[in-house]
Amino acid sequence: MVQHEVLDRAFAALADTTRRDILVRLGDGPATISELAETAGMTLTGIRKHVDVLVEAGLATTEKVGRTRQCRLGAERLDDAMAWISFYQRLWERRLDGLEAYFTLRNATPNDTGKDAS
Repeated sequence: MVQHEVLDRAFAALADTTRRDILVRLGDGPATISELAETAGMTLTGIRKHVDVLVEAGLATTEKVGRTRQCRLGAERLDDAMAWISFYQRLWERRLDGLEAYFTLRNATPNDTGKDAS
C-alpha cells in the first residue's frame, strides 16, 4: 500500500505543467523560490505551493540558506515512477510481440509454414 501512495504522489505532482517545468529547471541546478517564481511568472506563494507538492512527492527538496529557500531535485528523482513505468513497458512489449507473432503465423501462406497445399 505504501508503494502505491508514493507513486500516487509522484504522478499527481507530475500531472501539473508548472511542476514539471520546475523539475526541468532544477535539473539545471539548485534555484531559490524567488528564481523559480520569476521564471514561471508566478507569485512567491503560488510557486511555493507547487514546490511543496514536489517536496511531498520526494521529487524536490528545500533548504533554508540565509534569508532564501534553496530548492534541489529530490534524492528519489523519479526512480519509483520509472521502475513502475518500466515494468509495464516490458509487460506490454511482451504482449504486443506475442500478438505480432500470432498474426504473422495466422497470415502465413501454407508454403510459408511448410504444410502441404492439399
